[in-house]
Amino acid sequence: MDYMAKHGLKRARPAELVPGTLSVISVRMNYWPSASRDGWTVLADPQRAYLARYALGRDYHKVIRARLEQLAQTLRSAIGDFGYRVFTDSAPVLEVELARHARLGWRGKHTLLLSREHGSYFFLGEIYTDLPLPPTAAADPPAAEGHCGRCTRCLDICPTQAILAPQQLDARRCISYLTIEHSGSIPPALRPLIGNRIYGCDDCQLICPWNRFARTSIEPDFAVRHHLDDISLLELWHWDEATFLARMAGSAIYRIGYLRWQRNLAIALGNARTTPAVLTALEAQRNHPSELVREHVLWALAQHAPTV
Repeated sequence: MDYMAKHGLKRARPAELVPGTLSVISVRMNYWPSASRDGWTVLADPQRAYLARYALGRDYHKVIRARLEQLAQTLRSAIGDFGYRVFTDSAPVLEVELARHARLGWRGKHTLLLSREHGSYFFLGEIYTDLPLPPTAAADPPAAEGHCGRCTRCLDICPTQAILAPQQLDARRCISYLTIEHSGSIPPALRPLIGNRIYGCDDCQLICPWNRFARTSIEPDFAVRHHLDDISLLELWHWDEATFLARMAGSAIYRIGYLRWQRNLAIALGNARTTPAVLTALEAQRNHPSELVREHVLWALAQHAPTV
């Protein structure tokens, strides 16, 4: 995550990132697929693959960027020409803080934005513009602790204890970071804690009481693809690279590439119940040409070795 240091204060100074910026329009968009399998049910079955629910459909970057462009063009047709640039998790932008100042919610103890009406199952997006828009409200934005009170469920449930304290996250231990952003070997001590999570992690959101009020998405692009909400680890393990690339085209998952995908699946298979099918599948890749994948396959096989 060296991009945070690389971009420095540009992240907190919109006019330095996009010269001429006077205002930021912050938006949110629900993503939880209405027809997806219950998250806790999948997490409880070590032979199934758990993927973060935001990634089950089409790549949100493309969907939200298109929506933001549509919104900007609607504004342009109403008020005339103006300068703007759209973002959604695609640049050094402090999205949660901008959304908090726009009064879309408060920062939960898990660091994500929380809303009383929508929980946290939504994406954020921004339009940086040279329009001198009035701020949403003259009052101060919601306090960082918002309406979390004394609740610590997200801290307590984190599988790797990556949430060190309210609003403090150690990305080096975060399963979302490890399975998506991290390109190398995953620390052996953390592998058993990853369980069957092969792309991201939702535990801190699944446990959050405010998500009782979350609304499912009506956006067709966020509908589940390829049964990824309830699919076995072995079925995904048997995908070859061509299958992965074809089925993940247009998905946020495509970006991690096939080798990281196999690395993550190898860890999950190491954490699965020992069955002949699991052992056979791992043994077939014992000599995988990728050193990265091979290391994790050998680790997985060792997890299933009989203990004396």
